[in-house]
Amino acid sequence: MKEAIVLAYSGGLDTACILKYLELQGYDVIAFVADVGQREDFDLLRDRALAGGAKKVVVRNLQREFVTDYIFPAVAGNAVYEDRYLLGTALARPLIARHQVMVALEEGAVAVAHGATGKGNDQVRFEFAYAALAPELAVISPWKDRTFLDRFEGRADLLAFAEEQDLEVEASEEKPYSTDENLMHISFEAGLLEDPAATPSWDMFRLTRALKDTPDEPLELTISYRDAIPTHLHLPAEGTSFSDPLELFIALNKVAGEHGVGRIDVVENRFVGIKSRGVYETPAGTVLHRALRDLEGMAMDREVLRLRNELAPKFAQLIYNGFWFSPEMDFIRAAFNKSGELIDGSVRLRLYKGNVEILGRESPRSLYDPELASMDVEGGYDQVDARGFIRVNSLRLKAHRVILEGAGQ
Repeated sequence: MKEAIVLAYSGGLDTACILKYLELQGYDVIAFVADVGQREDFDLLRDRALAGGAKKVVVRNLQREFVTDYIFPAVAGNAVYEDRYLLGTALARPLIARHQVMVALEEGAVAVAHGATGKGNDQVRFEFAYAALAPELAVISPWKDRTFLDRFEGRADLLAFAEEQDLEVEASEEKPYSTDENLMHISFEAGLLEDPAATPSWDMFRLTRALKDTPDEPLELTISYRDAIPTHLHLPAEGTSFSDPLELFIALNKVAGEHGVGRIDVVENRFVGIKSRGVYETPAGTVLHRALRDLEGMAMDREVLRLRNELAPKFAQLIYNGFWFSPEMDFIRAAFNKSGELIDGSVRLRLYKGNVEILGRESPRSLYDPELASMDVEGGYDQVDARGFIRVNSLRLKAHRVILEGAGQ
């Protein structure tokens, strides 16, 4: 009997060729397709995989799990890599790998395989997840195998192989850029974008409108949260509301994209040590981040907020580097679950020409005291007490001044 392996299959040129290559090596290849919100014809993908040599094709709709178990927790933890990237691709990979491993165990496979290159981040995201979830499974990573690399030096060799094997792929020699799409975002990199000075083409974007094409009237909306997780989206102008997590996210993606929200163009640091230029569209994620950060200002304790924000860059780094399934991630997520408790309330926002404007916020757990904050009412705060507060906190400044004067400075 042939040994079975489960390949993370996208239907693109790389995985189509890898599927056939592995079949020719004598494996029974099970193609695993994860639906994380990319706009694909999954029936067509299934047919192509079977025609390309797959023994079986497994397609799983993971959209809801992606939103509730990955996107929402990342937003709650303020996961922003290098202060700009909202981690759309990095968040989807552990989810895909988890279900790929599940399929491998269900099918009695001996190995899992992926088509990520040896230069990028996805290889570690997949393989760290495999190691954490099912270390007994072998890992086949063709782009790090010398025999495969000698056979396929580049895109031209893959295209020639696809033609030789009569594989149906939508690819050509000219590749303006590489894309990855899911519910959270669309990313663009490589090709023409490898020149950091090159301006992205106006017709490249898919989720967000160019500012010149956005509505001339702003859109107001309200997002409600419970324990730092979105629970309700209200669009008063349209008279619609959404409480289902997936429907909420899809609706917010639509309206935010229509108003040009969520585009960034950055040069970032890959885990392997290479700098990479990426262009991203993340409409709903951008709005959810802005709204929750605002609500936290009113409902999260100052010191808890400070500690959470000290850990947030590490949280983002762990996601980016592929450590979703790790003891340190378990620790951080447990802490962030605690910090998100009682972060309840709603935020009113306005979307206009790519901007997200906060109009107001309210929370039943608010730590904001109008009387304490007022400049017109004492509200139980004796301003005379501030003398001692300032005197104590200025002691070190006075001491430092004496040292400087003694040193002739």
